[in-house]
Amino acid sequence: MPAFKYDALDASGKSRTGLLEADTLKAARSQLRTQGLVPLDVKAVAAQPGKKARFARRAFKAAGLAVWTRQLAGLISAGLPLERSMAALADEAEDPRQRELMSQLKAEVNAGSSFARALGTAPREFDDVYRAVVAAGEQSGALGPVLESLADDLEEQQRLRSELFGALAYPVIVCIIAVLAVSFLLTYVVPQVAAVFTQTRQTLPLLTRIMMGTSDVLRNWGWVILIIVVGGFIGTKQLLKREGPRQRFDAAFLNLPLLGRLARGYNAARFSGTLAMLAGAGVPILKALQAAAETLSNSAMRADAMDALAQVREGAPLGAALAGKKRFPGLLSMFARLGEQTGQLPDMLQRAAKQLGNEVKRRAMTLATLLEPLLIVAMGGVVMLIVLSVLLPIIDMNKLAAQ
Repeated sequence: MPAFKYDALDASGKSRTGLLEADTLKAARSQLRTQGLVPLDVKAVAAQPGKKARFARRAFKAAGLAVWTRQLAGLISAGLPLERSMAALADEAEDPRQRELMSQLKAEVNAGSSFARALGTAPREFDDVYRAVVAAGEQSGALGPVLESLADDLEEQQRLRSELFGALAYPVIVCIIAVLAVSFLLTYVVPQVAAVFTQTRQTLPLLTRIMMGTSDVLRNWGWVILIIVVGGFIGTKQLLKREGPRQRFDAAFLNLPLLGRLARGYNAARFSGTLAMLAGAGVPILKALQAAAETLSNSAMRADAMDALAQVREGAPLGAALAGKKRFPGLLSMFARLGEQTGQLPDMLQRAAKQLGNEVKRRAMTLATLLEPLLIVAMGGVVMLIVLSVLLPIIDMNKLAAQ
């Protein structure tokens, strides 16, 4: 039964808004009149396709989706039917977008759709992996436990992402502050001091002349340089949307000494965790591999995963297929091989994901620990050069005055 969002007036003239279910728009208006309300605006709740939906705000953030999934899992595991579970969560939701989304899902389920198919009406909120896990849970009759596992995976992904961001946020902030401080010194402070020295007509030291030239370039051509940098960034971003250049760039990025190993470990941990969750939920291994490969942000590793999928489809063991892909850590193929030999593939893949995730956290903290003093020293060195460029002419003037 479709869901409708309404704005109406009650008998006292106060505005009322909410959601209701009815077969048609006319039936929804009649239902409001039966309740003693005067309908002002009644419209169907549905996913809005096209450009407007692409730029609309999502109902769930990453953390919110994990919480909602766990709440739904708890209600279903307690024996509450799916429709009543979603209705209860819709009543408790504070965000109107979440209430509308849950009413839309509930209406699809009441109309006879499976829960996974209902989630497919909101692809921006629920990705392919999420829907595949839900479909496997429905088919196995264990939707509650499967949703619990899905919530655990979402929380682990969010935790890993947050720790990476927290480790690298400080160096990024230091870089931004350093660029702004140096730009201010070169475009404002240096010209003010240089104006004093140029009036003396003395020969300025080389460092001072270099700083004055740099200052002139930034003041006269700063906007041009900024436009070139922004244009180059946008052009590079558009170029990397093409499969060939993006794959070559991602492959080269993986070869970087520190950042490459960090990206390799993060992608491998996410791939292993997603594959473990899907396999544990009962999703066929080929479909699980396909969905797990789509979660890889690095296109070079995604191409390797798709090649491994082709080998598994032809009959090769998963461990052997992954062992031939050098971009994936050897730990992943080893645990996959052990899982196939012991018949505990999901558990072994989950262990691999945990170890890889811990390794990523350790490397991120090490990288942040190294970058922080290096950035501070670099910033101090640049500021020292600027200060010296100002002090050297003063020292020369003092020497001349002493003579």
